[in-house]
Amino acid sequence: MPRKKKERATQESLIGKRVYLRPFGRNDLSYVQKWSNDPEIREMTGEAAPMSRAEAGRFYRRLRTDKDRIWYAIVLKKGNRVVGEAGLLRMFKPWRCTDMTIIIGEKDAWGKGYGTEAGRLILDYAFTQLGFHRVSIGVAALNERALGYWEGLGFKKEGVQRDGYHCNGEYSDFVMMCILEDEYKKLHTREHSGTT
Repeated sequence: MPRKKKERATQESLIGKRVYLRPFGRNDLSYVQKWSNDPEIREMTGEAAPMSRAEAGRFYRRLRTDKDRIWYAIVLKKGNRVVGEAGLLRMFKPWRCTDMTIIIGEKDAWGKGYGTEAGRLILDYAFTQLGFHRVSIGVAALNERALGYWEGLGFKKEGVQRDGYHCNGEYSDFVMMCILEDEYKKLHTREHSGTT
């Protein structure tokens, strides 16, 4: 038990220009529950059902005990407002692989670049601080906005699970995407040098 406390205490905040990612806390559960109970957000993120208060509690307990997961609240610097969540999960250090997730749950924060900034912060942390080689994500093909978002971060499509997603009585393909550390480093260097 003391070891878990030590691991959680060393999870650092990730600071960007307009947003920062801080370790997810119990007080953030109300946001996650709200977003999970919004049908539009649930359809885009692949959540199968609304989240009850009890389920939110179980989710938080899993976050606190799962050593293969790191979770953050996405907070706007201006006003310290929580607008989303982001994390790494299924971290498998022997293979240097992890999955990533990010949700901007506050709809008035959509389309303002906050998700892109948060995504870059987490990718930088995964590759330069944690030493991962590969970061992957699965996206429902019907969520064209999300596909564009992940491609904008440098992720590449690598496979399709045909009809792998079912929502509102319809099937959609599930697109598997990833970015490798050398691809990320090339993009990162280009961004900082101002070239395209």
